[in-house]
This record gives sequence, C-alpha cells and structure tokens, in this order.
Amino acid sequence: MHSREATLASFSKLLDIMDELRAKCPWDKKQTMASLRHLTIEETYELADAILADDKQEVKKELGDLLLHLIFYAKIGSETAAFDLKDVIDAISEKLIYRHPHIYGDVTVSSEEEVKQNWEKLKLKEGNTSVLGGVPNSLPALIKAMRMQEKAAGIGFEWENNKQVWAKVQEEIEEFNEAQEQQDQAAMEAEFGDVLFALINYARMQKINPETALEKTNLKFKKRFQYIEQEASKNEQSLSTMDLEEMLRLWNKAKTAL
Repeated sequence: MHSREATLASFSKLLDIMDELRAKCPWDKKQTMASLRHLTIEETYELADAILADDKQEVKKELGDLLLHLIFYAKIGSETAAFDLKDVIDAISEKLIYRHPHIYGDVTVSSEEEVKQNWEKLKLKEGNTSVLGGVPNSLPALIKAMRMQEKAAGIGFEWENNKQVWAKVQEEIEEFNEAQEQQDQAAMEAEFGDVLFALINYARMQKINPETALEKTNLKFKKRFQYIEQEASKNEQSLSTMDLEEMLRLWNKAKTAL
C-alpha cells in the first residue's frame, strides 16, 4: 500500500483541486451546504450499496465521492470563517482521544460492551441531556430503532437473555392479533410497530444487523421477481395476465435458478 507521505500528497492535491473548482467552476461556486445535503445522502446510500455488494472497486469510488463532499463542506465553512478543515480534523481527533480513555488514559476495560457503556456515559458528560439525543431524527425508522436500542443498552437498559426478547416478540404479536380481531386500525398500526421494534431488538441481540438482513432480502426478491418477468417475456406472456399459480411456478423456478 501507499506510504503516509504519498497519501498526504494526494490529499493536498485534492484540497488544491477543491480550491480551484470553488473559484472557477460555475456549478461549484454556487453550491451551499443546503444544496449539497441531498447529494451527500445519495452518495452515502451509494456507498452503502457498494459495501453490501462487496464490490471493493465501487467502495473505493464511492468513498472518494463522499470524501469530496466532506472537503466541500469544510471549504464552504472556511469562507465565512465558521470553521475550516483543520478545525474539523482537530475536533474529531480530540473527541476520539476523550472517548477512548482505555487507550489514551488510565481506564481499564475487559470487553467491547464496556467500551460502549463508557462511550455513552462520556457523551452524557459532554452535555447531552439524553442517551438517545445523538440519534438523528431523519434516520430511516428501522435504523433509528436499532440505534436507540443500542444506546439504551449501552447504559444497562437491556434484557438479560435472548429468550426474554423472543418472549417479548411473541407478546407483541399476540397484542397485534387482538387488535386485528377487533378491527381497530389505529391499534393494529401501533401494535405492528411494536412487533417490528421487538423483532429489531431480537435481531440486535443475535448480532444480526436488521437493516442489512432486510436489504439482502430486498435484493433477493428483486432478482427473483425480475427473473420471472424475463421468463414470462420469453414465453410471450405478461405477469398481469397470469394467475397466482402460474407466477408461483416461475417463482419456484427462480429460487432454483438463482
């Protein structure tokens, strides 16, 4: 791999390019933090897709795109003297040192869980009024649920074992069934949310990332469904004119083929 000197030289070149684009390119000149926001979100999801696909070359490309965005924000910040890239780097360095007293201090830990618990306690000392305060409101609901559960567990708000969590899942399913029998739509929605929340918690306890698990299922469904579309097209058929039995036959064929 490349030396640190070579890496720093490449980073310096990227900073020079950013300066030049900001000064000369009509598109780059007009960008603001607000205008870049949705593009940054898109780049983040593209990186997530590349990671899930285990495509190392695509990960490299998307990391570059995201790095450019980080430098872009710092450049914009420097133009109003709000902050610059050095401030950004110094701030994260100081935070990492502060939140790792078992590396840079005299704290002793014996497990990953202790590290997480210390992390949450230190964040509260920094002025956060709630353990859950660091979970962004704009996170997708599934990821938000998992992060809230992780943070609560970090200070000891956690079931003792997996059996207790699975019992909670079953309890929530029973409550959903009761709401369904009563045909209470509002209660069904609330109880279904509880079922999902409990399932996410169980996945977390089993060291399964529910977001990754669901996305893999999404991709699997997409591949199989597109396969049956292609098979139907080969036979000059349309799925919209097929009955369910015919589609399921192609679905089972897709499961074998893929």
